Amino acid sequence: MRYARSFLVDLKNLEPSAYERVYDFVFTEFAEKWQMRSLPELRQLDSEGIFHRFTLDDYQIGIEIRGEIIKFLRVIPMPDV
Repeated sequence: MRYARSFLVDLKNLEPSAYERVYDFVFTEFAEKWQMRSLPELRQLDSEGIFHRFTLDDYQIGIEIRGEIIKFLRVIPMPDV
């Protein structure tokens, strides 16, 4: 797994409870399981199947998948609809 600088900056700027939840999921739960089906509401964003997003509580997390490598790109609050 890899982590983009933008993901780490976004993570650092989250409020403490959200930071803890996202941190635990990304660095502990997902790192141990590493299964795509463990990602809640995973959606493909491009036609090649490289970029995806999923939701975790009230946050969207963007990832890049290339073979066996997953790179976490962004974590942003869900937009108000």
